[in-house]
Amino acid sequence: MAESFTDIPERGGHGSHSKAGHVPVLLKEAIEFLAIKRGGTYIDATVGLGGHSLEIAKRLGGQGHLIGLDKDPAALEIARGKIVVGRSSLVVGQEQEDWPTVELIHGSFADFANDQRPRTNDEFGPYDGILVDLGVSSLQLNDPARGFSFQAEGPLDMRMNTQAGQSADQVVNQLDEVTLADLIYEFGDERRSRRIARAIVRSRPIRTTAELAKIVSAAARPMNRAERRIHPATRTFQALRIFVNSELKDLESLLNAAPQLLKRGGRLVIISFHSLEDRIVKDKFREGAQQGLYRLLTKKPVTADEEEIAVNPRSRSAKMRAAERI
Repeated sequence: MAESFTDIPERGGHGSHSKAGHVPVLLKEAIEFLAIKRGGTYIDATVGLGGHSLEIAKRLGGQGHLIGLDKDPAALEIARGKIVVGRSSLVVGQEQEDWPTVELIHGSFADFANDQRPRTNDEFGPYDGILVDLGVSSLQLNDPARGFSFQAEGPLDMRMNTQAGQSADQVVNQLDEVTLADLIYEFGDERRSRRIARAIVRSRPIRTTAELAKIVSAAARPMNRAERRIHPATRTFQALRIFVNSELKDLESLLNAAPQLLKRGGRLVIISFHSLEDRIVKDKFREGAQQGLYRLLTKKPVTADEEEIAVNPRSRSAKMRAAERI
């Protein structure tokens, strides 16, 4: 359901919270690569806490249009508030004239694979740019009740959209051992997936994040110094989250649809946080360039500098790639 705002517009999915407020990852770089046109139409496919959206809206002007999507209704509420504050901070008297139309939509960016908005022609779509900030936000990670983190006791949920879909509890307690092992290996790149799946099945029922983390840690003890750098449950929790939220499937759907969504000269900017996502984006961009659909704007992924990492340690794993429709 879309909500239109004439008095409003964030994602910054892996941003951090500080005294200065939410800090979106690679904000400056994302805005630069989007090359925002005043009066243009843009999609923030993962609104999150609203940081990226707010900066896009500031540059669009009154004739502009921003569409923000997120699976998480709680994130949309926070983004709505940030957008209202952002608009009210404009110079009095310029507010109505300078602020774009903003739509916040509760849903997945994969839905745009079937977008039916009017197109300029059969080849190009109506959008000047699409920004995608993948993964989990600090809002989700820091709330034990959401079940994303093994660092606090909470229910096994992990759904970005808490109103629909299969929870991690159902996956962990209902899938057969082979299927469970396969998804932990595929989405978590976990070499000990079969041992972990066996331990999970033997320990059922498992109801909390702490229970699951303890079981996985016992089954996947670090064997060397390199493995001790990350918690033994990290890859398993990543795999479950990706599976529960259909993250890679949704990403592929958007990447397949993007050439038909973008205008000529439109920009696609994607920020990913693990190798599975980055590999999909890199391969799809390279394929598009070979087909004459894209001009690649990033030969190598853009990463956070030392200053940003110091403010937001989660940005260390961020990789941004950008391409232009031709």
